[in-house]
This record gives sequence, C-alpha cells and structure tokens, in this order.
Amino acid sequence: MHIRDDDDAGGEPEFSMAPMIDVVFQLLIFFMVTATFTSEEQELGVELPTAQSGEAAGGSPQELVINVFKDGRVSFGGRTVDELELERELDAAARNNRATPVTIRGDRLASHERIVAVMDACGLAGLSNLALGTRD
Repeated sequence: MHIRDDDDAGGEPEFSMAPMIDVVFQLLIFFMVTATFTSEEQELGVELPTAQSGEAAGGSPQELVINVFKDGRVSFGGRTVDELELERELDAAARNNRATPVTIRGDRLASHERIVAVMDACGLAGLSNLALGTRD
C-alpha cells in the first residue's frame, strides 16, 4: 500500500471555506430569529417601570399582552382598541381558556386608573391569571 506524502500531492494544501460559511450562516439565522422576539416590545414605545423583585415571563404562545400607553391608549394584539373592543377580545379569550395568562404592560407614566380599568375588564371576562410587566 502506498501512503501519499505531502511532497507527492504536487501543491500546497487547500483550506475549505464551505464548513466555515455554513457555521456563519447558522449563527446569522440564530441571531436574526432571536432579535425578532424582542423587537415587538421595543416598537411599542411603552416605558415599563422598574422592579427589583420579579420573574422572567414564561412567554407561552397563548399569553395575552395588553399595553397601556402614557396617553391612556390601550393596545391589544398589536392594534389600538377601545374599552368595548377590549372586553369582547377578553371574553373570547376567556371562552377558550379561563386560565389564559394576561400580562398588562403599563407605561410608567400611565394613569393608575387606566391600568385598573384594564385589570377590571380582565376580571369581568373571567381571566384571573394577571401579571404586570416591569423591567429589571
């Protein structure tokens, strides 16, 4: 059996770029996918209050997120809703599953009355698994 020697190869060894390009593309896809999860919260313009004690959100797919802006507007499902529309949406969610978690993300300058009104709408719909969104 003849074992090939480097001198028999007839040239310099080659460096294959294909595996490195594959790894770079995988990393690029990973960072693009993870960046899209956080962009939803940044686009809304809600400045959350800070809290020392708290737990990271579970991020379950059926979780409802309601945003209360400092000017009193309420956003649900990516669109601004009035009180009646919010109540209808919450009633529909409660009919599907009364244990559906609801996170209320109120701007730190939003009126307390507005946030309580959203909590009240959740309670009237039968949703009691409520959480208030904060940042560390």
